[in-house]
Amino acid sequence: MTTSPLNDLAARLEAAEALDGPAEAIGRTVRGAIPEGAPKDALSGTWLGHALHPLLTDVPIGTWTSSILLDWIGGRDSRAAADRLLLTGILAAGAVVATGWSDWADAEARDPRVRRSGLVHAAANATATVLMAGSYASRKRGARGRGKLLSLAGSAALGCGGWLGGHLSYTLGAGVDASAPAAGTQAAATRVPEPVSTPVS
Repeated sequence: MTTSPLNDLAARLEAAEALDGPAEAIGRTVRGAIPEGAPKDALSGTWLGHALHPLLTDVPIGTWTSSILLDWIGGRDSRAAADRLLLTGILAAGAVVATGWSDWADAEARDPRVRRSGLVHAAANATATVLMAGSYASRKRGARGRGKLLSLAGSAALGCGGWLGGHLSYTLGAGVDASAPAAGTQAAATRVPEPVSTPVS
């Protein structure tokens, strides 16, 4: 079977133990910040029957892609629509980030490959959001050309993050639980207990 050369890149990323320190610290912080019960269930998508994060990612991906298309083929009359779409994606990013961190924080405690890949996935998407926000700010200052270029750069970062997101879900199985539809829950909603240190006597 033919394999993608990107598999080698993913394997090197999964083996990057240098990422474990910051990733584990972030994972503990996220797990400690999200209360059990309704808040955790809402972010995990328990009420939906599967993870909420993949569904929400369609909003910034769709609006930012549409904005870029209008930038380059929509003409002058589409400028306002392109800017509104860009802003919509920026505003939606908060919910996408919250659900993504929630899912990853539980999965990273079980699998170091998910821990490392997920951290880079989040960094790529954060970069995309910052670039898109810079694009919007440039447009409001009248620097539309710069704004269009920043959107293209943001789209490239978003593509990298999307590839890693697919790798996390379809290759590593992060957040996937075959019993989830019947139970109305999903793997990411399962809280992983923090390790308890035993005093040395």
